[in-house]
Amino acid sequence: MADGAESGQAGVVAEGNAPQLSKSAKKKLLKQERQAARKAERKAGEKERRRADIERRRREWEESLAAAPSQEAREAMLAARRETRLERVGKRVEERRARAERLRRAADGAGQKVVLDLEFADLMRPNEIHSLTQQIMYCYAVNGRSATPAHLWLTGCSGEMGTQVQRIPGFDKWIIEKESKSYLEAFADCKENLVYLTADAETVLDELDMSKIYIIGGLVDRNRWKGITHKKAVDQGIQSAKLPIGSYLKMSSSQVLTVNQVFEIMQKFVETKDWKTAFFHVIPPRKRGEAGAANDDDAPEGAANEDLDECLEEEANDDDGGDGDEEADVANKRHCIRSENGKS
Repeated sequence: MADGAESGQAGVVAEGNAPQLSKSAKKKLLKQERQAARKAERKAGEKERRRADIERRRREWEESLAAAPSQEAREAMLAARRETRLERVGKRVEERRARAERLRRAADGAGQKVVLDLEFADLMRPNEIHSLTQQIMYCYAVNGRSATPAHLWLTGCSGEMGTQVQRIPGFDKWIIEKESKSYLEAFADCKENLVYLTADAETVLDELDMSKIYIIGGLVDRNRWKGITHKKAVDQGIQSAKLPIGSYLKMSSSQVLTVNQVFEIMQKFVETKDWKTAFFHVIPPRKRGEAGAANDDDAPEGAANEDLDECLEEEANDDDGGDGDEEADVANKRHCIRSENGKS
């Protein structure tokens, strides 16, 4: 089970037929409200700064163009700008080509098989499904940037989850396995190699085995469904394991991580062969319980925010061959995708 929120069930004290929150639950609720307010304020500030920056650059360009001493000078400026943009587009095309080749090699057998299990949509609220969709985007972006990408699968990709992922910009171009059926059906001939990654497992994962198919539970539930992924693995008769977090650091609360954190840790371990490096690269300081990090709500989790920005920029410019409001396109897509951004 991969879930980014450690908020447990709120304690209640019943008085007649009117249940009331306990003191600890009230304290937790107030803290969550303060965090939500800070987050909303930060997002509004970021949006305004992006808008102002786009407007400033557009104004500076128009002023420079207007100040050109002649029509020939203006035409030269426009030509230089077009050339710069064409070079940038050409570089992006080469980067996409190299990324696609790496992902195809991974799919042909060079990559570790990793499955994102999307069969939990009926247990999630709309904002939680949105959060999971965003985490899937992070996973794909991280995988594309990796020198040794995984062979990534989406299983149970149907119903509401199927609808949501289809709305991701450029999803139809993703080099990824998309299955509406379950992983049990997709891997019916090698069930013995399935390993469900869950914090409730007894087995600790010391190494990654290329012959295994690792499953990450696609569930964002704010801890309402504790132990559900482990129970699913047991009921299905497949192996389960947990990352060796406790051997390298002490978490501030539970060892439950987001889908993209688990995936990025695995990718970092493949790159470094060092669990400690992988954990400290991905798990944010506030979850590691480090001093001074308790209120660090703005800290990005791993490279997730950078990866999402890069993914959106590539989609916004995928067919761009010249002049265009690139920054505005990217800002609009960021706003669209993050508009309901749940705590991940």
